[in-house]
Amino acid sequence: MLGVIVFAHGSRDPLWRRPVESVARQIAATDPGAQVSCAYLELCEPDLASAASGLVAAGATHVRVLPLFFGMGKHAREDLPHLMAGIAKAHPQVRFEQLPAAGEDPRLTALLAKIALEPNA
Repeated sequence: MLGVIVFAHGSRDPLWRRPVESVARQIAATDPGAQVSCAYLELCEPDLASAASGLVAAGATHVRVLPLFFGMGKHAREDLPHLMAGIAKAHPQVRFEQLPAAGEDPRLTALLAKIALEPNA
């Protein structure tokens, strides 16, 4: 079973989480068979290890981690791979896959450009 973790930085402001959770809901709506969770680097919960454990407990055998970062900064380049190694060690029977940072995908940057150029409705 496929699991997806939408991974973001985190914030103390509960409103900050809304777009992250919206991405997770869209993934679940697109593939109802996938188990989906959010996880955060800091300042809010769950953390990556907790989200991964929850998906594994729900039966996930392959977990994809989508970092909601615009670039390959320190969090995506250093912190996340370290955390990924930890969850892989904790769940050796599961395949964990770190996807590129969301902002590295040309489809996202093209969509953002389109949004910026659209006239206000």
